[in-house]
Amino acid sequence: MTAGTVDVLRRNNVQVLGNPEGRPMLLAHGFGCSQEMWRLMVPHLEDTYRIVLFDQVGAGDSDLRAYDRGKYDSLHGYADDVLEILDELDLTDVVLVAHSVSAMVGVLAANRRPERFGALVLVGPSPRYLNDTGYVGGFTQADIDGLLDALDSNYLGWSATMAPVIMGNAERPELAMELTASFCRIDPTIARHFARVTFLSDNRRDLSAVRTPTLVLQCSEDLIAPMTVGQYVHQQIPGSTMRVLNARGHVPNLSDPLSVVREIQDFLA
Repeated sequence: MTAGTVDVLRRNNVQVLGNPEGRPMLLAHGFGCSQEMWRLMVPHLEDTYRIVLFDQVGAGDSDLRAYDRGKYDSLHGYADDVLEILDELDLTDVVLVAHSVSAMVGVLAANRRPERFGALVLVGPSPRYLNDTGYVGGFTQADIDGLLDALDSNYLGWSATMAPVIMGNAERPELAMELTASFCRIDPTIARHFARVTFLSDNRRDLSAVRTPTLVLQCSEDLIAPMTVGQYVHQQIPGSTMRVLNARGHVPNLSDPLSVVREIQDFLA
């Protein structure tokens, strides 16, 4: 193992498990989360796939010293990290399962280095959260401004308020509590910056360039990435497949992990 390998794997707290002979599957978590958000799916995948888990810089047990505001001022910085992980592990034909904002990170990475990827599974993707002429992203400018202002003024309070909204499934409060705890483990300064990068990004033009076989997984009720957004992503990515999960909220990898696993397995089969 080279020094470069050690640095990249430590930076993103990379964990490799599962079938060492299996097809590689990289699981990329969303905003405010960590690789822990995949723990309910991993046992159903690890016999078949070589599972690669990682934490985005600033999340989980990543190396906070690696955070560079300039690098991470756009989603391209996070896409760089994904590609560096794949380069260090020398993985090809990778199945990238990417949740929420990481879906667009995955699109950027696959467009830049398609030879590394065999399939994309985009869970609750959104190329733009802000409504635009002829496009319904789910948020008005006032919505976004209010969200970011609240996040700036009181991150912990914002986390406690927003986590139940993002998670849905009000009858299962333990899910929102876990998401709140995940948000609260992230450095607030990094979280505020990442939120601005996330909610102000516009990756619509990147979708038509995707040439990797793609599955779009859309929850039936999702306030963060509504049905119109999932349909848009599906329409814009050539040859993509869309499946609607009978799941509520924006984090089906926690609220309905078996449905996500089943759709992934069916798509790859």
